[in-house]
Amino acid sequence: MRILVAGFQHETNTFAPSKATYQNFVQGEGFPAMAHGAEVLALRSVNVPMGGFLLEAEAAGHVVLPVVWAGASPSAHVTDDAFERIAGAITSAARDETFDAVYLDLHGAMVTERHDDGEGELLGRVRAIVGSDRPLVASLDLHANVTERMLAEADALVAYRTYPHVDMAETGRAAFALLETIREGGRLHRSTRRLPFLIPINAMCTTLEPAAGAYRRLAELEGPGVQSLSFAPGFPAADFPECGPVLWGYGRDERAVEAAVAELYDELSGIEDRWAVPFLEPDEAVAEASRLAGTARRPVVIADTQDNPGAGGDSNTTGMLRALVRGGARRAAIGLIWDPDAAAAAHEAGLGATVIIALGGRSGVPGDAPFEGAFTVEHLSDGECVFAGPMLTGMRSELGPCACLRIDDVRVIVSSRKAQMLDRNLFRMGGVEPESMAILVNKSSVHFRADFEPIAEAVLVAKAPGPMAADPADLPWKRLTPGLRIRPGGPRFAG
Repeated sequence: MRILVAGFQHETNTFAPSKATYQNFVQGEGFPAMAHGAEVLALRSVNVPMGGFLLEAEAAGHVVLPVVWAGASPSAHVTDDAFERIAGAITSAARDETFDAVYLDLHGAMVTERHDDGEGELLGRVRAIVGSDRPLVASLDLHANVTERMLAEADALVAYRTYPHVDMAETGRAAFALLETIREGGRLHRSTRRLPFLIPINAMCTTLEPAAGAYRRLAELEGPGVQSLSFAPGFPAADFPECGPVLWGYGRDERAVEAAVAELYDELSGIEDRWAVPFLEPDEAVAEASRLAGTARRPVVIADTQDNPGAGGDSNTTGMLRALVRGGARRAAIGLIWDPDAAAAAHEAGLGATVIIALGGRSGVPGDAPFEGAFTVEHLSDGECVFAGPMLTGMRSELGPCACLRIDDVRVIVSSRKAQMLDRNLFRMGGVEPESMAILVNKSSVHFRADFEPIAEAVLVAKAPGPMAADPADLPWKRLTPGLRIRPGGPRFAG
C-alpha cells in the first residue's frame, strides 16, 4: 500500500486561560516540534503513535507518504488560523497525492474556535476527499472525547490503554493492524456505548484501580470475532454535548462485538462510585509530605494537579509554592513554573545573584497571585534536554532560557516555555537532581508517575487553585448533555 500519514494533536480545555495558536504547534510545547514531509519520519524513534505506525508499515513493505505532524500543549480552543493551516495541509495532500489508505495520529479532544469536534471535522473533510473505498484509520489519546461523527467518518479508531501514556507507539502499531485487517477483509462491525458520568482525570491512572482493572478486562474480552476494543474515559474539561467516557469496539462477528462492549459497559458503570478521587489542600499536602520525608530515603512527590499544563493549565500558579514556603519545607523543589520574564531576570542577574521578582501567578484563577520575594539564582540553563523516562522517550525538549531560583530551602525551576513535569530530566535541566530532594512538587496530574513513581516514597495529590479543576463538578458547565452526572455518583447536568 501507499499510505498517507499525518498527525494533529490537541487536548482542549474550554475553561483554560490561553488558546493554541499556530506558533504553539510549531514549538510543540512538550510534544515534538511541528514536522513537515520527510521530517515526520524522525518520529520513528519517539514514543508517539506515529512512530509505532511508521515502523510497522515500513517493516511490512508499504510506502508511507508523510504530510505533517503537529501537537501543542493542552490549552483553551485551537484558533481557526491554526486549525485551518494544519488541517489544510492534510486535505491538500489528500487531494494531490496518489495513495491507497490514510492514517491520522489524533488526540480526540480538540475543540476549535469554530468546531466543537475538531477531529470529527478533520476526519469528515478527509473522508469527503478519499471516498468510501479507501480506508481511513486513526489513533486516539485515552482522554479523547469520542464523538459520533468521529466514529462514523473513520473506518477504525483505537485509543491508548495507559495513563501515563507509555503505550503511544504501541497504539500506532494497533492502528496499523486494524488497517491491514480492513484491507484484507473489508469494513468491520462497530459497537459503541457512552457512560453516563464524567470521570476525574486523576481517577484514570492505569497504574491504580479501578482503571487498571478496566483495561485488563478490555484486553480479556478481545479475541476471535472481536479485533479491537477501546475505552476513552474522556477529557472532562471540554464544554460541549459529547464530552465524556465512551466504549467502542470492532470485529468480524457483529454479535460478539456487541456482547463484549455491553459487558464492559455493565462492569464499568457498575463501579461508578470507585471512580471518585479524594484530594488534599496545599497546606495539608506539604505537612504530610514533610512528615513522611522525616524518615524517608526517597522523595515524596506532590502532584499540583489543577495547574497541569497537560490539561490546560499554564504552569504558573503559585499556590503550592506558597504552601512550601509557608510550611517551612526542607530540600524541596517545584517545577516547572512558566515565567519567561523571571527566567530572563535570572539570566541577566547571573549565578549567585539575588533577584527580587513577582513570580508566576498569572492564571486569573481566584486564589492565585504572583509570588513576590527575593530568590537566589542557583542554576542557569538553555532549557534543552532529551527525555529518558518511559513517556515520550527520546524526545528533545527545548524550553528556552531556564533557571533554578531558591527561596529558603525551596528550589523553583522556571522555564521560558510551557511543559508538563513528566520526566526527571526536566528537573536535571534546571540543576536539580530529583533523587536528592526530600519533596518534589510536579505540575502534572498523572503523567509524572511513569518516571517519578520508581523513585518516590509516596505520591500525594494536591488541589491548589488552578485552571484545570480536578473535580469536574467544580466547573461551570453550560453545554453538556442533560442528565449526564458531572462527577461519579454526583449531580446531573440539567442544561
